[in-house]
Amino acid sequence: MRAGTRRATAAGDSIAATPDRAPSEATAVARAFVSGHLPAARALGHGLADDLDDPGAFVAAARGGLARLADPVYQAGQRLVAPGIGPTLGIRTPLLDAVAAGFRREVRGVGPARLLVVADALAGDEIRELRWLAIRVLGWIVAADPERAWQLLRRLGADADDWITVDTLAGVAAAGILEEQYRWAELEQLVYSRSRWERRLVGATIATIPHRRHASGHSDAVVAHGLDLVGQLIGDDEPDVQKALSWALRELARVDPAPVAAFCRAQARDAAATGDGHRAWVIRDTLTKLPAADRDAIRSTLAGVRRTPGAPSTSVAASAAAAFLDAGPAPSAARARVP
Repeated sequence: MRAGTRRATAAGDSIAATPDRAPSEATAVARAFVSGHLPAARALGHGLADDLDDPGAFVAAARGGLARLADPVYQAGQRLVAPGIGPTLGIRTPLLDAVAAGFRREVRGVGPARLLVVADALAGDEIRELRWLAIRVLGWIVAADPERAWQLLRRLGADADDWITVDTLAGVAAAGILEEQYRWAELEQLVYSRSRWERRLVGATIATIPHRRHASGHSDAVVAHGLDLVGQLIGDDEPDVQKALSWALRELARVDPAPVAAFCRAQARDAAATGDGHRAWVIRDTLTKLPAADRDAIRSTLAGVRRTPGAPSTSVAASAAAAFLDAGPAPSAARARVP
């Protein structure tokens, strides 16, 4: 890690990495907490393997063990960075990772079907850390059993109520898409979802794919698919979705900046012509990863275009979804009869 950088985990952990400056008091306390609880976290992961074939006992052991690793200070921080999040214990990310790593070492060679059962049980618990543990298990098996893993992934996405869960889940979705390219169609369905969290999952997955190493590559396809999906969602009125879309564009720009810059120029012109602040915000938040000439031109194009509180969504996906709902169900006489 380079000097002067800061690493932030999905759950909000932030660890200073400047070697010539002493860590803050909060950072020092956090590090001490993690160090003091790492042995117990690793032991918990190893011990969970004893209940591998008893999902109820597995979940109970995981819940009880994690409760002993809880940090009330961190729990308060979770609620601050993810307002509206459901029940959490306050487990720092390095400790949850240690639990998962200990468990994984014990179950190497175990078939995906057995692991999927415990992942399913964990996913059904209300405690968010248990769901995040389920996502980690899904990540181990999505390549070996993509169909059933993807079904559980979709359920977790439908139940999500916070960005931490969604952005963690995006890593598994990205792996699944790289294994089976037709899974892009799953994201295409989610652009029409009423849930802002499922729509955020689209952007977060696109943003995550470039960081996944895969033998097949497909960088051109990733950029093409990614821009198509962002194009359907840009203009969404939910800030949580907007943040994921700009994240996706920034990461796609690392892969191939030219088409991303062209996309942003076109979207900026549309935003300026219609006063679309939602669209303009996403493009502005992307500018840091575009070539300087494009940054300056786009910034000039968007001058004065700002988000307006309460402004409706202008995305292609929102318009299509509204048109579908307005059309209503087909008349009963026109419905196909099932013999």
